[in-house]
Amino acid sequence: MRIELSEIIEREIQDPRVGLTTVTGVKVSPGLRHARSFGTDLGDETQRKKALEGLRSAASFVRRSLSKRLHHMRRIPEVTFDYDELVEKGIRIEELLDQIKQEEK
Repeated sequence: MRIELSEIIEREIQDPRVGLTTVTGVKVSPGLRHARSFGTDLGDETQRKKALEGLRSAASFVRRSLSKRLHHMRRIPEVTFDYDELVEKGIRIEELLDQIKQEEK
């Protein structure tokens, strides 16, 4: 599901707000009714908000595209998009570790 979502976002969504959004993970409910997609964007805070708005406005298009690609599945989940804060937190941890290394020298 993550790979298919990534390809749809990269190749099929024409919304300029989406830009360089990367899908980092997808959580699918046990009954396949809902899929929560997490993604990151390389821009600043305003670019991230715009990308998230673009993805949310394209949710029905993404679901239709998924139904064409995953036609073997009985049910195609409703897709929601959220920003993945883990990448940002990971970068912050790396910065702090680098800072500690510099202080130890």
